[in-house]
Amino acid sequence: MNLRDKLRGLLVRLYARRVEGHLDHAQVPKHIGVIMDGNRRWAKASGSTTVHGHRAGADKIEEFLGWCSETDVEVVTLWLLSTDNLDRAKEELVPLLGIIEDVVRALAADGRWRVHHVGTPDILPSHVQTALKESEEATSHVDGILVNVAIGYGGRQEIADAVRSMIVDAADRGTSMEDLADSVSVDLIGRHLYTGDQPDPDLVIRTSGEQRLSGFMLWQTAHAEYYFCEVFWPAFRKVDFLRALRDYAARHRRYGG
Repeated sequence: MNLRDKLRGLLVRLYARRVEGHLDHAQVPKHIGVIMDGNRRWAKASGSTTVHGHRAGADKIEEFLGWCSETDVEVVTLWLLSTDNLDRAKEELVPLLGIIEDVVRALAADGRWRVHHVGTPDILPSHVQTALKESEEATSHVDGILVNVAIGYGGRQEIADAVRSMIVDAADRGTSMEDLADSVSVDLIGRHLYTGDQPDPDLVIRTSGEQRLSGFMLWQTAHAEYYFCEVFWPAFRKVDFLRALRDYAARHRRYGG
């Protein structure tokens, strides 16, 4: 590392401390959703392979969760694999699924996080399903940040699954379709989502400069604030995270009022 890079790093750290020192923890979002975008473009820009990009993105997760712990965030939803991603070429998908399995098991082994899967498990390989189930069971007692791992996740699929679950529950109770139709409400559907017993996200961060949700938590983010960051996910820094929190705290959330 040359002198210029060392000075730049020092200035960034000093700036991050300044931002953190002015952060009002009472204004910190309790639930943050993260669309971790840009692994492949980061790898291409650095002359690395796609697999290396995905591994670098995976390595960023523990660091990111540490920042969340320092700032009193309670729930984090990490979008690791969408339903659309399952259509990628086998040469990329197979290593990516292995990396995701390693991430899930590492989060459980850490001991600080409570792991919860959001997504459709049946469309995932059996080894990933096993890792998710075992990690949820191993961390069910942990009193730390609830980490939702969105794997095999699609926002439209989640709503479809919620409606299906609602109908199945009604059938199990012997409720007629007419009575079910009369009872359908926003709250009822919400209780059948993958995150039915959790608070909705307050803030959604998307890296890599893309400014769209791509189907991420379509129902739950109706009143969320969004923060789009130019940096690719593997290069996401604490100062970028703190800027997102500062930006969130400066907004006046009206909830349609």
